Amino acid sequence: MRRLVAPVLVGAAALSVVTARFSALHWGATTEESREPLPGDELIPAPGLVATRAITIEAVPEVVWPWVAQIGADRGGFYSYDRLENLAGCNLRSADAVVPEWQHLARGDLVRLHPQVALTVESVEPDHSLVLRAAPPPGAEGSPGVAPYDFTWAFVLHRHPHAATRLITRERFGYTHWWSPLLVEPVSAASSLMSQKMLRGIRDRAERQASAGA
Repeated sequence: MRRLVAPVLVGAAALSVVTARFSALHWGATTEESREPLPGDELIPAPGLVATRAITIEAVPEVVWPWVAQIGADRGGFYSYDRLENLAGCNLRSADAVVPEWQHLARGDLVRLHPQVALTVESVEPDHSLVLRAAPPPGAEGSPGVAPYDFTWAFVLHRHPHAATRLITRERFGYTHWWSPLLVEPVSAASSLMSQKMLRGIRDRAERQASAGA
């Protein structure tokens, strides 16, 4: 009996880990949303890890977009766990209002995750999509201080029936070393928690604004 129980327990534990990982990487997203091509996918054609998450917001894209456009540690924050992010030195405070000065993004602009870490705007289509990227400089792979992966972060807004918006985020990691997954996997796990909170934070702010303007 003991010989049978041990493999069953190990299998159940492995299945639980796999299920939890899948859930974290696809939180809120439908199967179709996880599979559909999104802006920015072409930048890393063969990613080592992809995370697609989504949420429905009871507000039109034109109301949701300004909250997405002003993300950044030195701008509107990330609408997530500010205290935890500030423990890492992010020095941010998530905004509770749309700030006009933070609404203008263009290709090449920087969106800071931390005072010393920034993503570059690869593409921006107001009211529809924003794609950010952190790529190792050509020839710098493996250099000290350079992340061992290429990374894109896309925000896509789809108009949903009944004056609602489907907000989808996608993270794509392109590995540059055999050991890249050893760093990316724990980073992705932490990102899942922060991203879920961020999506809820955007939803709550946009829906509150939509209700106030009704």
